[in-house]
Amino acid sequence: MAAGFWLLHEEQAAAAVKAFVNIRNIRHGEEMYGLAWLLARFDAARMVKEIAAIELPELPQDCTFRSQTWAAIHRFYQVVKDTKTVQISASRTARAFATNRALGELQHIIENEADLPEAERSLVIEIAKTWRNALLEITAEVGDLAITQPVQNPYVIGDPVEGEQFVGRDDIMRQLQELWMMAEDHNLQSVVIFGHRRMGKTSILKNIESRLGSGIHIAYVNLLQSAMAENLSDVLSAISDQVAATLVIAPPRDADMETSPARSFQRFMQRATDALADGKGLIIALDEFEKIEELIDAGKLEASFLAYLRGLVQDSPRVGFAFAGLHTLEEMSADYFQPFFASVIPIKVDFFQPTTVQDLLPNPGGDFPLDYDYDALDAIWELTAGQPYLTQLVGFQLVRRYNDQVFERQQSREPKFMVADVQAVIDQPDFFDKGKPYFQGVWAQAGQDPAGQQALLAALAPHPDGLPIEALWEAVDLDEAACAAAVQTLENHDVVRQDQGQVAIIVEVFRRWVLQTHLQ
Repeated sequence: MAAGFWLLHEEQAAAAVKAFVNIRNIRHGEEMYGLAWLLARFDAARMVKEIAAIELPELPQDCTFRSQTWAAIHRFYQVVKDTKTVQISASRTARAFATNRALGELQHIIENEADLPEAERSLVIEIAKTWRNALLEITAEVGDLAITQPVQNPYVIGDPVEGEQFVGRDDIMRQLQELWMMAEDHNLQSVVIFGHRRMGKTSILKNIESRLGSGIHIAYVNLLQSAMAENLSDVLSAISDQVAATLVIAPPRDADMETSPARSFQRFMQRATDALADGKGLIIALDEFEKIEELIDAGKLEASFLAYLRGLVQDSPRVGFAFAGLHTLEEMSADYFQPFFASVIPIKVDFFQPTTVQDLLPNPGGDFPLDYDYDALDAIWELTAGQPYLTQLVGFQLVRRYNDQVFERQQSREPKFMVADVQAVIDQPDFFDKGKPYFQGVWAQAGQDPAGQQALLAALAPHPDGLPIEALWEAVDLDEAACAAAVQTLENHDVVRQDQGQVAIIVEVFRRWVLQTHLQ
């Protein structure tokens, strides 16, 4: 009886499924019914939109009777998922990749026809060929997408990236979700987010609330705006104003903050905690937190300020802090930081991996019709080392160049970026002009203690592959200990790397900027 079903097609298949209801209670009957139901649904879908519209039930865990056929079903599932991507994705690259992957799965089924049980073999192969033909019909459409007006530039340089354009930090976002969404007894863990200049730390703080659901509020405070603060009142007012806006409660009165800032802020935080509904928490995100150290060093804050904040956290487990800045915990030289940071979790924001660059640039969100050759993506990573700001800058310049060529100069070209395009935008002077916020920021940081960091960078700039550490000692006016300290600081700041005694600048375009700016 079962064998007869697999020889049926089209409208007969649906009727056969109904007939199978009567045998679901026999041995393997449930498995055979599920298999029959799925094949009937697949056989009924002939067009791409019909394939994409298939709702996929969860596959059973233990399928032993028709294992080869179930293996084909798994491949059909992947084809349906990829076809959905082809239907909804605005990215030409994503659509083409999904189409090719789906065609590969179908070709695998067809090429391994002999592995399928004879009873259902013809039906499975017919479905695979039908779906393959449907996808092949749209392959030309995916590859020949017409671009009739300038492409809107989707890449963000300078400003924090928010919304669907924020990609590439899933590991950090997951870690923060685990710390804050799954906190036991609602005891929120404080964290310090640190890393290289312009790595996207602010973007993380700006986007994390959307990943936390309604249980956690984020009060974002940019301490750069407190750089002109004159006293404790100014700093605490900046924090309380953002907390009040986040929780929609009244901030402390200005007069109270001026006369008794610490006590007024403590009372305000108690009100803020009371305003939190059951099960909810508050994270106070302090961006550019090294400004606190500067204010303490300038005598505008007492050295006990961090201990004061820590006490507030200990008073309420439903309130935590997220600090973001350049320094690692090991570089916190002043003792007043230690009582607070002994209880926080450090999270480093690192360079993008090559796979992230390969995903981010071709799929920046929205209707992006341009494509990238994989060699071009590799070249971008080699030039930027995956530094987020510079990666976005290269993409930004590529889109500008494409629009200029096609719509200003009326040149005919393929809507796909190649290695030559990448090299062309890097060679333009305005690339380094637009990259100044990053380049000059790294250079200025290298001008701080320990001494000799800028001299080391100048010595390394003419050498793409770097220099042996001994050659650096000879090239700069530093003794061995001072040179080692400077190199170690640059390495901690992700500016240089050491590998088997060889020291090299990590970011190739920064090396070129140093060469052009400080050695000519």
